[in-house]
Amino acid sequence: MAAESRRLFIGPRLRRIRRELGLTQAQMAADMEVSASYITLIERNQRPLPADLLLRLAETYALDLSVFSSGEDETFAQLEAALADPIFQELSVGREDVRDLLSANPAMGEAVAALYQSYRASQSAVMEARAAGGSSPADPLEEAREFIAAARNYFPALDEAGEETARALSIAGGSGPFPGGLMEALRERFKKRHALTLRILPADIMVGAYRRHDRHRAQIAISEALDQASRVFQAVLQLILLEQGKALDDTVNAAPFDSDAGRRLARAALANYAAGAVIFPYERFHASLGDLKYDIEALSRRFGASFEQVCHRLTTMQRPGKEGVPFFFLRIDAAGNVSKRFSAGVFPFARYGGSCPLWNIHETFRTPHKIISQTVQLPDGETYFSLARTVHGGEAGFGAPKAERAVALGCEIKHARQLIYSQGLDFETAAPTPIGVTCRLCPRPGCAARAHPPLERRLIIDEHRRMATPFSFAFD
Repeated sequence: MAAESRRLFIGPRLRRIRRELGLTQAQMAADMEVSASYITLIERNQRPLPADLLLRLAETYALDLSVFSSGEDETFAQLEAALADPIFQELSVGREDVRDLLSANPAMGEAVAALYQSYRASQSAVMEARAAGGSSPADPLEEAREFIAAARNYFPALDEAGEETARALSIAGGSGPFPGGLMEALRERFKKRHALTLRILPADIMVGAYRRHDRHRAQIAISEALDQASRVFQAVLQLILLEQGKALDDTVNAAPFDSDAGRRLARAALANYAAGAVIFPYERFHASLGDLKYDIEALSRRFGASFEQVCHRLTTMQRPGKEGVPFFFLRIDAAGNVSKRFSAGVFPFARYGGSCPLWNIHETFRTPHKIISQTVQLPDGETYFSLARTVHGGEAGFGAPKAERAVALGCEIKHARQLIYSQGLDFETAAPTPIGVTCRLCPRPGCAARAHPPLERRLIIDEHRRMATPFSFAFD
């Protein structure tokens, strides 16, 4: 009985790790010196994972054994959330039913969870299309965003290549000043590998461009109007375009796109991801997260990067065995327009429309550069902890065009205690702020900040009564 209790059935978890490593069952079987059918049986929970194979997996793929530890599997959480939807309420599906399904047929459990996510996405798309007055052609920006979200904003091959480039540049990623300076290391690499000169040029010579690859003059030009962190990022980004073009193409071409513009935008997003993997090498950045308790400004100083660059990198930390807190990210302007968002399933952003006015990301414009925190709760009961702060874009200098935006970084409340920003906060007794995804998709009654009625509710119009809220609606 004691031996039986130690048997490790982790099929769904092993499948997720294998996929994130980009391996087929046959490839993993060859590495482990077992048959592909044996890997299949383990992934289906028809065989336990033996201790010797567990150790071999950890050693071969440099995995932390904690990735195989007991606990709620991600698929279990997704499936439980799906079956909690009101459409299943009459079926009385419980946690044990979910466990039974995943134990008997984990592939079917993943399929049900994925189908539900697709259903929710299609429902939101239909309602938002109704709000926009009908259907529209493929939106390239949404295609690119969905491509990133489908991968949970994690691309292991690009992370590994970024670490190799960082080592080659002798930057090691966060241990202090880089030998000779990072820009000098980049300048040498451009010169030796590509016969290109890296130059910082005045803004008037750049004619509105931040970066330009001038093939005629064999040079990479960066605008001096950028701050140092942005100059470094643009230089690294150009290096990525020169050296990792095939990797970018292979990754983006493996996914279906309805438009060439969507594919190009996705490739550009991957290039930015790869540049971040060089500036913030995964291992060193992950170690710094524990040292600094996710202090974004301290991380910014340690890695010589901007606040927003650090926030971007924090949304990508999903290496098996060395995961960071799963964050979502949003950037808006003063009018509430969303210019960037990363969720990867952590937070259900609306495809169109602004964010909820009750979310304090909008308050940041009153207190520039000050980080403010907030605990928020969506109508489905999910609770999140978020941080928000303004950031500035545009050129330096008097009269130069500038863009003031606000960024929000958030996570599920269960992860909040890992963040330095949670010190002194009482999550147990303090009530979270009720927010919605966007007004047209939010069913909350009694919201004085509502800008639009919910699409799924029937409006009640009474000329003889003026309520405190902008709209009254029925729940039938």
